[in-house]
Amino acid sequence: MKVARYEKISDVNTMVNRVYYPEGYLINTVENQSSIKSKTTLNECMLNGKILEGRAIVCDSEHNLIVDLPCMKGVIPRIEGAIGITDGSTRDIALISRVNKPVCFKVIGFSTNELGQEYAILFRRAVQEECLKDYISQLSSGDIINARVTHLEQFGCFVDIGCGIPSLIPIDAISVSRISHPADRFYVNQDIKTIVKEVCGNRVWLSHKELLGTWEENASLFSAGETVAGIVRSVESYGIFIELTPNLAGLSEFKEGVTVGQNASVYIKALIPEKMKVKLVIVDVFNAEYPKAPLDYFVHDDHIDYWKYTTEVSNKVIETRF
Repeated sequence: MKVARYEKISDVNTMVNRVYYPEGYLINTVENQSSIKSKTTLNECMLNGKILEGRAIVCDSEHNLIVDLPCMKGVIPRIEGAIGITDGSTRDIALISRVNKPVCFKVIGFSTNELGQEYAILFRRAVQEECLKDYISQLSSGDIINARVTHLEQFGCFVDIGCGIPSLIPIDAISVSRISHPADRFYVNQDIKTIVKEVCGNRVWLSHKELLGTWEENASLFSAGETVAGIVRSVESYGIFIELTPNLAGLSEFKEGVTVGQNASVYIKALIPEKMKVKLVIVDVFNAEYPKAPLDYFVHDDHIDYWKYTTEVSNKVIETRF
């Protein structure tokens, strides 16, 4: 689709006490739906510099994004599709992969195509630049923020931390209990909490395990003598590690035929704070597909400076300073 020349009408840097959400948070809200229902409401939003969301339905041959709006189509020109497209630091796959997904934007103006059909000119990059300037650049190490899982790779979990701006949680920062793949813990479009480790320019480094509690906090959920549910996370010659919570695993004796990922019922033989160990006895192991349980976060503040996983009576120290 050829994008017509247009005159910029609104100030895309207008911002009044705005909250920046991961893409998809706004699209089905009553306010957003009311704002995109007609040209009149789109025009009002343009004048106010309001951030809106719609579903991208096509990425055309020139990599312009076509957005489905109730009253007309919207077009996000390629160079306005994401930060970094113009200088090549963001590849066009970032635009192609938005098809059939929500995108945020500001309305900049209106034009008509070669068939005389009116469409709205939308900017996504401007929203991302505003989000970086007024939100992400203000973050500091230890801040706890909302994020939405966008895709999972062997090495980590990619999340949207606001307006489609990506960040990564490395696999070893997801939980204390080791996992073979981030899909063991997360799923796409899941809303999670993350903690900022560092902000450097447009890049944000994240962690997650610190929000899932200390050894003592997790161990307090269990008692010796109970039989509880678990997931097999590692099978070694000296024993089998079974996860009880994302930040607590125990060790049972080796048993033939047990494989990683199986569900287990385990008897808790002992909880040992001095060694931060949980001794288990396998009652049964089996294959099953259960929905992922909601994550339980032990930190409910919006910032922490220090986290210590280990117990006061343990010689081993596992900690994070922010």
